[in-house]
Amino acid sequence: MLNFQFCSPTEFLFGRDTESQTGECVRKHGGTRVLVHYGGGSVERSGLLGRVLSSLDAVSIPYFTLGGAVPNPRSGLVYEGIELCRRESIDFVLCVGGGSAIDSGKAIALGIHYDGDFWDFFSGKTGAPAHPILPVGVVLTLPAAGSEGSTASVITHEDGMFKRGYNIEQFRPRFAVLNPELTYTLPSYQTACGVSDMMCHIFERYFTNTPDVDLTDRLAEALLQAIIYAAPTAIREPNNYEARAQLMWAGMLAHNNLVGVDREQDWASHSIEHELSALYDVAHGAGLSVVYPAWMRYQLDHDPMRFAQIATRVWGCDMDYQHPERTANEGIERLTAFWSSLGLPVTFAELEAKPEDIPALAAKTALGPDGLLGSFRPLDVKAIEAILRLACR
Repeated sequence: MLNFQFCSPTEFLFGRDTESQTGECVRKHGGTRVLVHYGGGSVERSGLLGRVLSSLDAVSIPYFTLGGAVPNPRSGLVYEGIELCRRESIDFVLCVGGGSAIDSGKAIALGIHYDGDFWDFFSGKTGAPAHPILPVGVVLTLPAAGSEGSTASVITHEDGMFKRGYNIEQFRPRFAVLNPELTYTLPSYQTACGVSDMMCHIFERYFTNTPDVDLTDRLAEALLQAIIYAAPTAIREPNNYEARAQLMWAGMLAHNNLVGVDREQDWASHSIEHELSALYDVAHGAGLSVVYPAWMRYQLDHDPMRFAQIATRVWGCDMDYQHPERTANEGIERLTAFWSSLGLPVTFAELEAKPEDIPALAAKTALGPDGLLGSFRPLDVKAIEAILRLACR
């Protein structure tokens, strides 16, 4: 195990009708003038936005609204939010929605008191922020990104359609309201994409070169098993509270780094997928369900036993000790079959991606200063191309 520091300061309010406590939470955490940031019309049509605003009215906190967050959230709305917050002296950002609204809200909170362009941080032009970052609160409607408990934000810049992530501890929300009933109306495809996303957050941490991390391995495996058990029920029975609750809490635990604290992490597949969703504007979870099995096949010979371990512990495969790669491959096949059963794409063709775009996608993928990506077995541009071609099969 590696040395680590872990702090998860977010206050979670989980369960039915918890959104009615939003105003009190904002006041508790110091908000006096609030930006309420959200996505599309479903938040309005469902009445959720009205209930949240009423909770702010009840504690006499003034607010300003900014809708329009979209999947693969865009820089243009972030700039708009920053200007609105500066003009209205906002001191708290409240995000109502899924990962897109939360990530966009975090970027707004980052940029308000920064003299330059918020994109400086996402592009790697500048390092850790030296300026104040506004506190963020969340009312979650889509379990997937885990942004309600994480240090992460991912934004797509419209100038060049570059999709980049930025991670700082200050991005962890002060509070998150999680009511599983708010997810009942999610389309089955969105639910499935969320399942893929949260599973891949676990995989990015699970596939590591760090030895002697069995405790967190088993925590990760338990999370995966809970997701695999709950997902088909949530899709088959959208109003099943217990299945929705399992997924909502699992999505947060998958990405608050509880199962990644003691180890080297990879994250290559996420960077590769970012270019798919930036180019084709596909759901992040759908892009991951195509990229991740291809990454696994490409990387299998680096550590067959690690792939075989997850195959036996999570998917129930029989262990072939003489040929662990056979067990590993069976596990990958069971993963792809599971995702397919949820209605997710697992090939380039199903995603409607074009093989002729592969060189451009690989060339555009964000690499480290050494020209490589990931840590499990670092990838160069040629290796990224090879993985994308495996996804065409």
